Amino acid sequence: MTEKSRLKRVPKRGIYDRNEAYKIVDNNYICHLAFIHNGIPVSIPTMYGREGDTIYLHGAMASRLLNEVEKGFDVCLSIAKVNALVLARSAFHHSLNYESVVIFGKGKLVTEKDKIKALKVISDNLLKERWEEVRHPNKKELNATKIIAISIGEITGKVRDEGVNDHPEDLNLPIWAGLVPIKQQFLEPIHAKGVKENIKIPKSITKLINERK
Repeated sequence: MTEKSRLKRVPKRGIYDRNEAYKIVDNNYICHLAFIHNGIPVSIPTMYGREGDTIYLHGAMASRLLNEVEKGFDVCLSIAKVNALVLARSAFHHSLNYESVVIFGKGKLVTEKDKIKALKVISDNLLKERWEEVRHPNKKELNATKIIAISIGEITGKVRDEGVNDHPEDLNLPIWAGLVPIKQQFLEPIHAKGVKENIKIPKSITKLINERK
């Protein structure tokens, strides 16, 4: 950890243990990758997958994001999930309960021989065991796909998981205060057009829904 990744605001909420920070990474689906393109700051949301100390991103060969990141410049990647609205008696103290990570690293192009492995990592982050149920990418699809590996140089997590922090003088105001929890829930699957009636919902999806009920 350096000054670049050290929390300045409410440092007690910081998570510097990699294994703990990786739990947040692995429990989410989309990241925002920030980089400089032609002198202009850009932040783009994209899917990802993690294996060890590496984040994998994929996209089209012409992807502005991937073409820039593969040059090896410093990049910053962030992930965040909101778990509750924190509603105080005063507007000043409204907040969110959340979990987040910020990652600093450098990207490099994944070679042809490692593309399948990297795509499986991304697929597993989306839904475990789905890779084993579907057709794998063919040569044409692989040739049209670019994959970038971002080595995680530094990572910092930050979590707010607490109640309302009103000023003492506001506690007797006749105003409701509290939390409104937010729950991520997987609903019943919706069949794609053309799926035959005799094709059952696969194990990966039923397992996901049962685990998150």
